Amino acid sequence: MKREKTTGFLRDQKSIRFLTCPTCNKGQLKKGKRKEIMFGVDLGTYPAEICDHCHESYTDEETTEKILQAAKDKGIWGLGKHTRITRSGNSLAVRIPKKLADYLGLKEGMDTYIHPEGDKIILEH
Repeated sequence: MKREKTTGFLRDQKSIRFLTCPTCNKGQLKKGKRKEIMFGVDLGTYPAEICDHCHESYTDEETTEKILQAAKDKGIWGLGKHTRITRSGNSLAVRIPKKLADYLGLKEGMDTYIHPEGDKIILEH
């Protein structure tokens, strides 16, 4: 297979592979494996190119599709949503999308515990 080295990446007949991390422009990409976690759910370990400086990882199209399918199989694909904060009396309220409520088993009238964690709001039931 013919390969030519150009600035920052290798090009062959099928793909382009960066040598320098496109995120930090400082580190080099090395082949490795990365554990993929979405919303706290382990999706498995997959091959990736990982920056030795910022630790950002990159997967090829086939691997990305496998990760996407694992998220769909576990029912977590699409759970992240934007929502609006509204007023309810003297308090603020956040609407929880139905798909997320169903996934977590939340029901109207349930007792929950809410608290801050850094800049996040944690709701436990």
